[in-house]
Amino acid sequence: MKNILFVCTGNTCRSCMAESIFNYLCDIEDVKAISAGISIVNNSKTSKNSAEVVKENIGIDISDRKAVRITYDMVENSETILTMTESIRNVLYEVFPEFKYKMFTLNEYVSVNSDILDPFGSDIQVYKKTYTQLRSSIILLLRKLKEDMGIN
Repeated sequence: MKNILFVCTGNTCRSCMAESIFNYLCDIEDVKAISAGISIVNNSKTSKNSAEVVKENIGIDISDRKAVRITYDMVENSETILTMTESIRNVLYEVFPEFKYKMFTLNEYVSVNSDILDPFGSDIQVYKKTYTQLRSSIILLLRKLKEDMGIN
């Protein structure tokens, strides 16, 4: 199984949405997404708005999902690590320098020049915008992965 690791700050908004979207859309055998945060609050759950947007768009309930802190094992055992921003990628470069070769921002990996908008604390419209941005980038990501793996 090849893991794609999505990373954001708290693992309650962007990365857990990305994990859900990727796993919903992915039709590549033996590839799955996981997600984590670099600075989680213990026992925190997916934000209400993130859960609502995911449920509304793909019918998956992530409201009871607990935030996960990134670990060495997660990084070591992931094929590719995709962060939501350059600053998060740069933190990972510092903490896990031996795995720098497989760390990118999500949008950098798919040749889009921007970070993923952080909706934390915003209204539902901002979460919807972030969801749309993630979905668009993940569609490009799946295309790239298929090309790289020689899958039509």
